[in-house]
Formats: sequence, structure tokens, C-alpha cells
Amino acid sequence: MRGCACLALLALVVAAGGCGPTVDLTKGLQIEHVSTGWFDAGIKDGKNKLVPSITFTVKNVSDQKLPVLQMHAVFRRINEPNAMWGDNFARVVGSEGLAPGATAGPLTIRSPLGYTGSDQTREEMLHNSQFVDAKVDLQAKYGSGEWTNVGDFPIERKLIVK
Repeated sequence: MRGCACLALLALVVAAGGCGPTVDLTKGLQIEHVSTGWFDAGIKDGKNKLVPSITFTVKNVSDQKLPVLQMHAVFRRINEPNAMWGDNFARVVGSEGLAPGATAGPLTIRSPLGYTGSDQTREEMLHNSQFVDAKVDLQAKYGSGEWTNVGDFPIERKLIVK
């Protein structure tokens, strides 16, 4: 019986820690200073590799601190808008949270997938007739909340080398 009482107390403490107003991240976050392009990922298996990349800052425009804020970038080719091509995650802040009015970043998220080519320079790859443009859907969540779409951005056809 003592074990059950301890578990009940633990559940109450955890639930109380999650109490407070919920922030709608579509209104509570601003994605700023966005830059996209194709990152030179070097040579993989003897071929040049380019991957889509996004760099941005995140501003908390809500009146609440956002603890354990994370971003999820879903990369898609524009000719397959419903198919995920690659994705990656970034931690914005940990348990210390992002205070109201505060900005974090810049953050860079890159897809693990991209294009490879052995007969062309990286710049030539961007201008190949078979090249398909991409976009990135940015999602955010804080604490144990749900992922929320906070922005969609086209990947610019420019080479990023750093």
C-alpha cells in the first residue's frame, strides 16, 4: 500500500509541474532571420553531396517561459509535398526555458538526405535539369506538448559551404 501512495504522490507532483497556461506556439513563437540553402556536405562514397539546410532564430513573443523548447525540421521535395524526404531535430533550450521576449539561436538544422553527383561540381549540381527544389516545414514543441507547425520555408538554390 505504501508503494501505491508514493506513486500517487509522484503522479500528483509531476502533474502539478505541468500546470499553467498553455502557449499556442503558432502565436507565441516568431521564427526570425531565416536563411536557407544547400549545404556542401563534402564527399560521400566518392560523390559530392548537397543537403538542404535552414538557419534561423526563435523568439518567444508569449508571456510565458517555454521550458525544453525543441524544433523539428521536415524536408520535402516540392514535387512530393506529402512525402518526408528527411528530417532532423534541434534543442532550442533545456529546462531553464526561453523567457518571454527572449531570442535563441541562430540554430541550423540540416537534412541527412540530399543529392549526390560525381561528374559535376556542387554549383553545377544546383543547376542540373534533374534538380528538384525543396522546402522545409518547421515544427516546435515545449515541455511534453504536441508538435506544432510554426513555418514553411522554401530552400533557396544557393550553395552553403560553412
